[in-house]
Amino acid sequence: MQHIAIDLGSKESQICIRTEQGEILHEGKVQTSSLDRYLKRQPQSRVILESCAEAFRVADFALSCEHQVRVVPATLVRSLGVGARGIKTDRRDAQVLSEVSCRIDLPSVHIPTDVARQRRSMCGTREILVASRTALICCVRGWARTQLLKVRSGDSETFVKRALDATATKPDGIPEYIERLLTAINSLHEQIAAADKELDQLTEQEPICQLLMSVPGVGPVTSMRFVAAIDDVSRFANAHAVQAYLGLTPGENSSSTRQQRTGITKAGPAPVRRTLMQAAWNIRRLRPMDPISQWAMEIEKRRGKFVATVAVARKLAGILFALWRDGARYEPNHQLRKANK
Repeated sequence: MQHIAIDLGSKESQICIRTEQGEILHEGKVQTSSLDRYLKRQPQSRVILESCAEAFRVADFALSCEHQVRVVPATLVRSLGVGARGIKTDRRDAQVLSEVSCRIDLPSVHIPTDVARQRRSMCGTREILVASRTALICCVRGWARTQLLKVRSGDSETFVKRALDATATKPDGIPEYIERLLTAINSLHEQIAAADKELDQLTEQEPICQLLMSVPGVGPVTSMRFVAAIDDVSRFANAHAVQAYLGLTPGENSSSTRQQRTGITKAGPAPVRRTLMQAAWNIRRLRPMDPISQWAMEIEKRRGKFVATVAVARKLAGILFALWRDGARYEPNHQLRKANK
């Protein structure tokens, strides 16, 4: 079996093909948009890619041609020799990856399905819209403070009206550049509402999301983010593996006789971690008598509110995994009933 290492670029990609014995058969550049046709012409091979924006689409092409695919984590390639001694070129990178592949079976990140990638993009574009609206609202609030105007607190959806009410008594009215911001905020309201409607419709049609949303504090955004990130629940042995994958487990910095535990590793997808934290705050605020909230209160007495909420986010990740794995809905007193059996 030959080994095809591809150093991907937005326009052109560098290719290095070796035999199993490590002999270079071919080197050259190929248009990235033509890689599907190039891979179809190759005999069954092992294709090695470094994880990047284009990697999963090219991996789909390679898998459809019945090649073996290894998408190497970007955090690993330096230890393999990519960029060694301060010299990094596309040609050298492809040579290194192909040479290492001839010696060892390189580890690969999970290649998400096309559906999971689409769902991740959908959630990501919604978050960009929300972040843009927040930035514009902060800008208008900053301007209002310079004019000694007070904008009443409230929801983002009513901000424009509240801003207009606050400037109603201003003799010279609102400057044109601030009006443009208010117009943009109104436009973003409409786009975010459309994105929320699309997400609601998708989660209503997805049985797994319906199971996950039976957990207090978990809504369409959290459930869809979780499903898109995990993709295939069978690839995790247990809840602890999911919590570690999402970067919600404590790290460690120990050496010799010194042992030191650190904060959570934050090693996994940050958007999922953020939504789980929001769900944790929601359940603690809206369902204070839920067993999870009561458990968090005991932690808060010893470690503080923030650590307790992170612990809730970690527990939620494990609960969501278990519900998905077992096809069950959330039962608040599940552990209590299990203990009494």
